[in-house]
Amino acid sequence: MTIFLFVFGLVFLIIGAEILVRGASQIAQRMGIPPLIVGLTVVAFGTSAPELAVSIKSALSAQADIAVGNIIGSNIFNILFILGLSALIIPLRVSQQLIRLDVPLMIGLSAMVLLFSLDHNISRTNGLILVIGLVAYLVYLFYQGQKENADTAAEKAREISEVDGQIQSNWTINIGLVLGGLLLLVIGSRWLVDSAVTFAQFLGVNELIIGLTIVSAGTSLPEVVTSIIAAVRGERDIAVGNIVGSNIFNIMAVLGLTSIIAPTGIEVSNAVIGFDLPIMIAVALASLPIFFTGGIISRWEGGLFLGYYMAYTLYLVLAATHHATLSLFSTVMLYFVIPITLFTIITIVVQQLRKNNQVP
Repeated sequence: MTIFLFVFGLVFLIIGAEILVRGASQIAQRMGIPPLIVGLTVVAFGTSAPELAVSIKSALSAQADIAVGNIIGSNIFNILFILGLSALIIPLRVSQQLIRLDVPLMIGLSAMVLLFSLDHNISRTNGLILVIGLVAYLVYLFYQGQKENADTAAEKAREISEVDGQIQSNWTINIGLVLGGLLLLVIGSRWLVDSAVTFAQFLGVNELIIGLTIVSAGTSLPEVVTSIIAAVRGERDIAVGNIVGSNIFNIMAVLGLTSIIAPTGIEVSNAVIGFDLPIMIAVALASLPIFFTGGIISRWEGGLFLGYYMAYTLYLVLAATHHATLSLFSTVMLYFVIPITLFTIITIVVQQLRKNNQVP
């Protein structure tokens, strides 16, 4: 029964997010909102809606470890696993806007979460700051998009209106899709969280591990599908932008709203502050030089990300089971694998800087 609830909870979350995106996109376009803003708001919300639903449900149920673990685990999963797997399929091109604005913002937000957590609680005030920051970020993107792509956006909106006018004009269907999507998200999140708690109790591991692994991977499935399909189709900007945008949204919207809605904010354990949040920051930092090197995320860099996610997951499993090889594994990673990786990345960045500074 627990497995049934977990599987169908995931299915409901994914279907609910898809239905919600479709309905909300049609309503937004009908209201004359440019497609650029629809993508930055509705689509970003849709792919992160499972994380939002699960984190709010967990926080209200006094299961803070699942709420926090889901957000942190999703951000780590998005960069290391999804981006890594997408780059293995096809080398990904990175836009200059991501390098100049979005990735540094993701790094700064990751560090901000750690600062907010030092008193072991992400308060409603902290959540309000994050949500206000999200509004400011979207307003900035809106005006940038209007300034640079006003004509293109207007033309695209007219094309969409002409093709899908019959569907867009049916407000009843669109509102029904939004409400139906929200209902599926609520039901799916309840089933997923309840089954995850049961899994944790049965396996004898704490809820944080379940949140960081099973729940975070499950709620990130919309991002997995979106990025891999985009990579296969050659839409490489979408594959990368979806991941970075989702991480920003997870922190500013999911964590922010969850902190505001939770009666006493979100409690943060010592394990999260001492290990998982620093890992999230390190992953965000590691992405910047790789994004920077030539504007391409190569297959070997994707393999590196994927390998690190497997190592991170293995560490969590070994730690949860108190396995005898944990000490050896930690030593090898700390004193051999990580230094070699850092040396390689620094060397590539230096070579790229020299190449960029060469006079033709």
